Amino acid sequence: MRHLPYFCRGEVVKGFGRGSKELGIPTANFSEQVVESFPSDISTGIYYGWACVGNGDVHKMVLSIGWNPFYKNIKKSVETHIIHTFKEDFYGEILSIVIIGYIRPEKNFDSLEALISAIQEDIEEAKRQLDLPEHLKLKEDNFFHLPEGKIANNH
Repeated sequence: MRHLPYFCRGEVVKGFGRGSKELGIPTANFSEQVVESFPSDISTGIYYGWACVGNGDVHKMVLSIGWNPFYKNIKKSVETHIIHTFKEDFYGEILSIVIIGYIRPEKNFDSLEALISAIQEDIEEAKRQLDLPEHLKLKEDNFFHLPEGKIANNH
């Protein structure tokens, strides 16, 4: 993965509405424009890294890039699950992410339960990887400090 770490920033938009509702695993979604700006040779699959909403704290995250075979998406999506509990939605906010490592390829699942179980395993793997010293240092990267004029919704 010669593009890693990959730094990306964009506005959080409404996704398919299934992360929280069906899976119990809320995701922040980037717009099609941001998704299309990703290097074309970044493989689809599940990744881990760091994420920050606005100028808030930096948290561990797990990210899906692709078509989500279980749901048979037509459009490629980039969905970030931030490993932190937020009190409210943050649509319209600026999400900054650093993708550090690859966990696994996208795959289909026989059931919703199997998908949820795999995502939970991905989250645990992300937590383990991000505790490594070489990954912890990116949590402090200046990329996560937005200039004052770039903060969405006055947060």
